[in-house]
Amino acid sequence: MESQAEINDKKFLGELLTLKEQVKFRERFALPQDLRDVVIAGMGGSGIVGSIFKELYSKLPVVLANSYELPDFVGKGTLVVAISYSGNTEETLAACGEAKKRGASIVGITSGGALAQEAEKVVKIPSGLQPRSALGYMLMPLLNSFEVCKDGSVEETYGILERMDNDNSFGEKMAEEIFKEKYIPLIYGTSPYSSIAYRWSTQFNENAKLMALWSNFPELNHNNTMALKASYRLDELYPICLLSNKSERIMRRINATQEVTGMRFRQIIEPQGTSNLAQVMSLMHIGDYLTYHLAKLRGIDPLDVSAIESLKAKLK
Repeated sequence: MESQAEINDKKFLGELLTLKEQVKFRERFALPQDLRDVVIAGMGGSGIVGSIFKELYSKLPVVLANSYELPDFVGKGTLVVAISYSGNTEETLAACGEAKKRGASIVGITSGGALAQEAEKVVKIPSGLQPRSALGYMLMPLLNSFEVCKDGSVEETYGILERMDNDNSFGEKMAEEIFKEKYIPLIYGTSPYSSIAYRWSTQFNENAKLMALWSNFPELNHNNTMALKASYRLDELYPICLLSNKSERIMRRINATQEVTGMRFRQIIEPQGTSNLAQVMSLMHIGDYLTYHLAKLRGIDPLDVSAIESLKAKLK
């Protein structure tokens, strides 16, 4: 008989396998005619959707709200997209309520819960997943509605993710290295996908229950560089660079950072595909599998979020 840990391991792997189907999610919502700016409210596995969208869309100002409050400018002409997989995230519901008072347009992206009742318009997404495993369902309505994806990008992305599902040995090898030496992951991203470095760190947190650090080029050259140069416990780090921007200036910064600090990236990982969607999803999925394999090696249930649920219970 399978143990509960084995059952949960298979269930989580099944969730990872749905990502390629999620990019086919065609739902969209109508944009207000007087649209002036966009605020995306969300937390955790739902909130990362806003960070990714903000890096991909630049025709209008996009501001993230990952707390209870909204920026003062929110009002008529603002579209507030409230994203909560469960539909019951208290910070997001508070932001949604405030948006109503100010006369902003509101769209909810959720599987149900209170948000499905509060938002003026609702994009209903499938339930039954961990929020962090439903990123495609939450992101695609934004990309579809704002027409971010170019023709053929969904098909390209599906094919790349399918190949990664069939062979994720690259992520498994990194997991083995991190597990063997008990490394602390250090993930550096480059624009326009710096948000994926953050996503990796949260996947280490939730899936593998491991602390991880993250930052991005060129910002890290104005702070992190000093800590790297100090060489304090650098041998405990596993530096990874997600290289989505190969401009001459960024490459010079990456090389100069290694030369000045003596730190060497264990892995420099480039995205696959030509479209923004394929590149975002391919980089993200490597981190998904890496942290899944690391959880297995550590004997940890990747589905377990009991500490987060206990904290929520104390706040009721």
